[in-house]
Amino acid sequence: MDQRNSDRSPHESARNVARAITKTDAYKQSRKERKKVEMLFAHLKRILKMEKLRLRGFSGAKDEFLLAATAQNLRRMAKRLAVKAPEAMVIPA
Repeated sequence: MDQRNSDRSPHESARNVARAITKTDAYKQSRKERKKVEMLFAHLKRILKMEKLRLRGFSGAKDEFLLAATAQNLRRMAKRLAVKAPEAMVIPA
């Protein structure tokens, strides 16, 4: 084999460390929590049309994001608190 070619990446030791971390319970819990947060951000971007912020500056961005997050939370709360309509009672003939 030529000296210029190598079978392994020089970063293989870092990859091994990363692989070991993915097997821990703490990583699995972290991944589960990250997924919840990422889903909320995806919802903000797709459903509430927050592809880009319209207000300028840090304060404007903060206010706009706070309003969008509040709207998102109100939608989720309304869905959870919604009472299902009772099914129509069938009277036997």
